[in-house]
Amino acid sequence: MSLPFIVFFVFAFIAVLGALMLIVAKEPIHSALALVLVMISLAVLYLMLGAEFIAAVQVIVYAGAIMVLFVFVIMLLNAGAEERTDWSKLAKYAGLPLGIFLLLEFAHWMFRSAIGQEIANGSLASATSVSTEEMSRMLFNQYVFPFEATSILILIAILGALVLAKRDDPQ
Repeated sequence: MSLPFIVFFVFAFIAVLGALMLIVAKEPIHSALALVLVMISLAVLYLMLGAEFIAAVQVIVYAGAIMVLFVFVIMLLNAGAEERTDWSKLAKYAGLPLGIFLLLEFAHWMFRSAIGQEIANGSLASATSVSTEEMSRMLFNQYVFPFEATSILILIAILGALVLAKRDDPQ
């Protein structure tokens, strides 16, 4: 076994474990931290694929900025332990069969699609590689408007969280 093979399975296991911790955590802050673990392990997997730009964006934007926003909202709303309802018990029993059905449907779709056949045959042509410098030039020249629009949407989300968290102080 080679080192990349071992690193892939270690970080894939960490990503799946973090996703499971995200689902079963009772405290919202623990779920947010588990999501950070998933994001960082995915960034390592992106690095192994040679996608340095996507890995950097994964860490900076998702594990950094978005998770800070989540934690900020959780702390402002003073969210405590999750309250279980009867719907949660229903989802527990209905979710497993539906999840298995979804997995089987996805596998069926993947093996029937053209790209799935190419992957199975091993004849998938390697995509052309784009450097991080070329990607950043495209982002800040050709796609500057969507990039700035996304930052404005995040700013609006922060302001919305502040408005929701503002408490009426009787004076």
